[in-house]
Amino acid sequence: MAVYSLKTVQVLPVSLEKAWDFFSSPANLATITPAKLGFHIISKHHGEKMYAGQIIEYTVRPVLGIPLYWMTEITHVEEGKFFVDEQRYGPYSMWHHQHHFREVAGGVEMTDIVHYKIPLWWLGDLANALFVNRQLQEIFAYRFTKVQELFPN
Repeated sequence: MAVYSLKTVQVLPVSLEKAWDFFSSPANLATITPAKLGFHIISKHHGEKMYAGQIIEYTVRPVLGIPLYWMTEITHVEEGKFFVDEQRYGPYSMWHHQHHFREVAGGVEMTDIVHYKIPLWWLGDLANALFVNRQLQEIFAYRFTKVQELFPN
C-alpha cells in the first residue's frame, strides 16, 4: 500500500493578501473545483476564514456520479504563509494537503503538496494507476486554469 504525492506550483499576479483572502475562504473551494465533481459544502458551522481545528464537511461525486461524504480538518494555519487540510472521513486512507504561499517578483507563488493513500491494499494501488492519479492531475490542472482566469496578468 503506497503513499502517493502530487505537487503543483503556480505564480499569481496578485498581492499575498489577495491570494490569502481568496484561498483561505472555504466558500471559494467550489469555484476552483470542476463542476462534474458535484462539490458541495454541507457543514453549517465551518466559519468564513480558515483556522486550525476548523472542520469542513462536503459531498463530492468523483466516480459515476455517486455522492461521497468527505470531512476535512484544517490542522495548521500560519497566516499568509500556509495551511494544511487533512481528511478525517472520506474516500482516502490518508489525505494531507499543504497550501503554501510566498511573495515573489510579480506576485505570489502558490504551492500545493498532496500526500494520499488509497484503501484496499493492492486494489487501491490498481485504482490509483487506472484512474485516481489521473483524476487528481485533472482536478489540479482545472484549478490551475481557473485560478489563471480569476487572477489574469
